[in-house]
Amino acid sequence: MTRIGYARTSTTDQNLAAQLAALKTAGCEVIREEQKSGASLEGRPQLTTILDFIHAGETLVVTRIDRLARSLRDLQVIVDRLKAKGAHLSATEQPVDTSTATGKAFFDMLGVFAEFETNLRRERQAEGIAAARKRGIYKGRPLKIDRAEIMRRLKQGHGPTQIACDLGISRGTVYQVRKGEPD
Repeated sequence: MTRIGYARTSTTDQNLAAQLAALKTAGCEVIREEQKSGASLEGRPQLTTILDFIHAGETLVVTRIDRLARSLRDLQVIVDRLKAKGAHLSATEQPVDTSTATGKAFFDMLGVFAEFETNLRRERQAEGIAAARKRGIYKGRPLKIDRAEIMRRLKQGHGPTQIACDLGISRGTVYQVRKGEPD
Protein backbone atom coordinates (compact mmCIF):
# COMPACT_ATOMS: atom_id res chain seq x y z
CA MET A 1 0.00 0.00 0.00
CA THR A 2 1.52 3.29 -1.15
CA ARG A 3 1.66 6.13 1.35
CA ILE A 4 1.79 9.65 -0.10
CA GLY A 5 2.86 12.44 2.24
CA TYR A 6 1.63 16.02 2.19
CA ALA A 7 3.42 18.74 4.19
CA ARG A 8 2.20 22.33 4.37
CA THR A 9 2.98 25.52 6.21
CA SER A 10 1.09 28.78 5.79
CA THR A 11 4.09 30.98 5.09
CA THR A 12 7.57 30.61 3.66
CA ASP A 13 9.19 31.66 6.94
CA GLN A 14 7.80 28.54 8.63
CA ASN A 15 9.86 25.35 8.48
CA LEU A 16 8.64 22.10 6.90
CA ALA A 17 11.52 19.98 8.27
CA ALA A 18 9.61 18.40 11.18
CA GLN A 19 6.67 17.45 8.97
CA LEU A 20 8.95 16.01 6.29
CA ALA A 21 10.83 13.91 8.84
CA ALA A 22 7.57 12.58 10.34
CA LEU A 23 6.21 11.70 6.90
CA LYS A 24 9.41 9.85 5.96
CA THR A 25 9.26 7.96 9.25
CA ALA A 26 5.62 7.05 8.47
CA GLY A 27 6.81 5.31 5.31
CA CYS A 28 5.76 7.83 2.70
CA GLU A 29 7.32 6.97 -0.63
CA VAL A 30 6.34 10.30 -2.21
CA ILE A 31 6.07 13.58 -0.29
CA ARG A 32 4.62 16.74 -1.77
CA GLU A 33 5.12 20.03 0.04
CA GLU A 34 3.89 23.59 -0.27
CA GLN A 35 3.83 26.80 1.67
CA LYS A 36 0.34 28.20 1.18
CA SER A 37 -2.54 29.13 3.45
CA GLY A 38 -4.86 26.31 4.45
CA ALA A 39 -7.87 28.63 4.55
CA SER A 40 -8.95 27.43 1.11
CA LEU A 41 -8.38 24.51 -1.21
CA GLU A 42 -7.76 26.98 -4.03
CA GLY A 43 -4.19 27.76 -5.04
CA ARG A 44 -2.65 24.60 -3.61
CA PRO A 45 -1.30 22.75 -6.65
CA GLN A 46 0.55 20.04 -4.73
CA LEU A 47 -2.57 18.96 -2.84
CA THR A 48 -4.60 19.11 -6.06
CA THR A 49 -2.05 16.86 -7.78
CA ILE A 50 -2.27 14.31 -4.98
CA LEU A 51 -6.07 14.31 -5.04
CA ASP A 52 -6.11 14.01 -8.84
CA PHE A 53 -3.66 11.13 -9.08
CA ILE A 54 -4.08 9.08 -5.90
CA HIS A 55 -5.18 5.49 -6.58
CA ALA A 56 -7.40 2.96 -4.82
CA GLY A 57 -5.70 1.45 -1.79
CA GLU A 58 -3.24 4.34 -1.41
CA THR A 59 -3.16 6.57 1.68
CA LEU A 60 -2.65 10.32 1.92
CA VAL A 61 -0.58 10.94 5.06
CA VAL A 62 -0.29 14.25 6.93
CA THR A 63 1.12 15.05 10.35
CA ARG A 64 -2.13 16.70 11.49
CA ILE A 65 -5.40 17.29 9.68
CA ASP A 66 -5.05 21.06 9.99
CA ARG A 67 -2.24 20.69 7.41
CA LEU A 68 -4.99 19.83 4.91
CA ALA A 69 -7.66 22.42 5.66
CA ARG A 70 -9.02 24.84 8.22
CA SER A 71 -12.71 24.18 7.68
CA LEU A 72 -14.84 21.09 8.15
CA ARG A 73 -16.31 21.62 4.69
CA ASP A 74 -12.89 21.56 2.99
CA LEU A 75 -11.82 18.52 5.03
CA GLN A 76 -14.97 16.71 3.97
CA VAL A 77 -14.35 17.60 0.32
CA ILE A 78 -10.86 16.10 0.56
CA VAL A 79 -12.06 12.93 2.27
CA ASP A 80 -14.94 12.56 -0.20
CA ARG A 81 -12.48 12.80 -3.12
CA LEU A 82 -10.23 10.22 -1.49
CA LYS A 83 -13.18 7.95 -0.72
CA ALA A 84 -14.46 8.18 -4.31
CA LYS A 85 -11.08 6.91 -5.49
CA GLY A 86 -10.88 4.17 -2.85
CA ALA A 87 -8.02 5.95 -1.08
CA HIS A 88 -7.62 6.80 2.60
CA LEU A 89 -6.35 9.54 4.91
CA SER A 90 -4.02 9.08 7.86
CA ALA A 91 -2.38 11.50 10.32
CA THR A 92 0.86 10.73 12.14
CA GLU A 93 0.14 12.85 15.23
CA GLN A 94 -3.58 12.10 15.56
CA PRO A 95 -5.50 8.81 15.60
CA VAL A 96 -6.95 9.51 12.18
CA ASP A 97 -7.19 6.67 9.67
CA THR A 98 -10.25 6.86 7.44
CA SER A 99 -9.86 3.21 6.54
CA THR A 100 -11.32 2.36 9.98
CA ALA A 101 -14.63 3.35 11.59
CA THR A 102 -12.87 4.68 14.70
CA GLY A 103 -10.38 6.68 12.67
CA LYS A 104 -13.17 8.17 10.55
CA ALA A 105 -15.16 9.18 13.66
CA PHE A 106 -12.09 10.78 15.22
CA PHE A 107 -11.39 12.60 11.95
CA ASP A 108 -14.89 14.06 11.96
CA MET A 109 -14.50 15.24 15.57
CA LEU A 110 -11.12 16.86 14.87
CA GLY A 111 -12.58 18.63 11.84
CA VAL A 112 -15.34 20.13 13.96
CA PHE A 113 -12.81 21.36 16.52
CA ALA A 114 -10.49 22.78 13.84
CA GLU A 115 -13.35 24.80 12.39
CA PHE A 116 -14.45 25.87 15.88
CA GLU A 117 -10.92 27.11 16.62
CA THR A 118 -10.85 29.10 13.37
CA ASN A 119 -14.22 30.69 14.16
CA LEU A 120 -13.08 31.60 17.68
CA ARG A 121 -9.95 33.21 16.27
CA ARG A 122 -12.06 35.30 13.87
CA GLU A 123 -14.39 36.38 16.70
CA ARG A 124 -11.46 37.39 18.91
CA GLN A 125 -9.94 39.34 16.04
CA ALA A 126 -13.23 41.15 15.34
CA GLU A 127 -13.64 41.95 19.05
CA GLY A 128 -10.08 43.29 19.21
CA ILE A 129 -10.64 45.48 16.16
CA ALA A 130 -13.91 46.83 17.59
CA ALA A 131 -12.22 47.65 20.91
CA ALA A 132 -9.31 49.36 19.13
CA ARG A 133 -11.73 51.41 17.03
CA LYS A 134 -13.52 52.58 20.19
CA ARG A 135 -10.17 53.71 21.59
CA GLY A 136 -9.40 55.42 18.27
CA ILE A 137 -6.23 53.45 17.61
CA TYR A 138 -7.43 51.20 14.79
CA LYS A 139 -7.54 52.88 11.43
CA GLY A 140 -7.91 49.80 9.23
CA ARG A 141 -5.80 48.74 6.33
CA PRO A 142 -3.91 51.58 4.69
CA LEU A 143 -5.44 52.67 1.40
CA LYS A 144 -3.80 50.93 -1.51
CA ILE A 145 -5.03 53.39 -4.08
CA ASP A 146 -4.19 57.00 -4.67
CA ARG A 147 -7.42 58.51 -5.99
CA ALA A 148 -5.67 61.73 -7.03
CA GLU A 149 -3.09 59.79 -9.05
CA ILE A 150 -5.83 57.81 -10.81
CA MET A 151 -7.71 61.01 -11.69
CA ARG A 152 -4.49 62.68 -12.87
CA ARG A 153 -3.76 59.76 -15.20
CA LEU A 154 -7.33 59.66 -16.47
CA LYS A 155 -7.13 63.39 -17.31
CA GLN A 156 -3.89 62.73 -19.17
CA GLY A 157 -5.78 60.25 -21.36
CA HIS A 158 -4.42 57.03 -19.93
CA GLY A 159 -6.80 54.06 -20.23
CA PRO A 160 -8.20 52.19 -17.21
CA THR A 161 -6.28 49.02 -18.10
CA GLN A 162 -2.93 50.82 -18.26
CA ILE A 163 -3.63 52.72 -15.03
CA ALA A 164 -4.62 49.51 -13.26
CA CYS A 165 -1.45 47.73 -14.43
CA ASP A 166 0.81 50.64 -13.50
CA LEU A 167 -0.67 51.06 -10.01
CA GLY A 168 -1.25 47.37 -9.23
CA ILE A 169 -5.01 47.75 -8.79
CA SER A 170 -8.08 46.40 -10.58
CA ARG A 171 -9.71 48.12 -13.52
CA GLY A 172 -12.93 48.15 -11.49
CA THR A 173 -11.21 50.37 -8.95
CA VAL A 174 -10.23 52.78 -11.71
CA TYR A 175 -13.82 52.86 -12.96
CA GLN A 176 -15.12 53.48 -9.41
CA VAL A 177 -12.77 56.43 -8.96
CA ARG A 178 -13.74 57.79 -12.38
CA LYS A 179 -17.43 57.61 -11.40
CA GLY A 180 -16.70 59.17 -8.01
CA GLU A 181 -17.78 56.10 -6.02
CA PRO A 182 -16.31 55.51 -2.55
CA ASP A 183 -13.73 52.74 -2.02
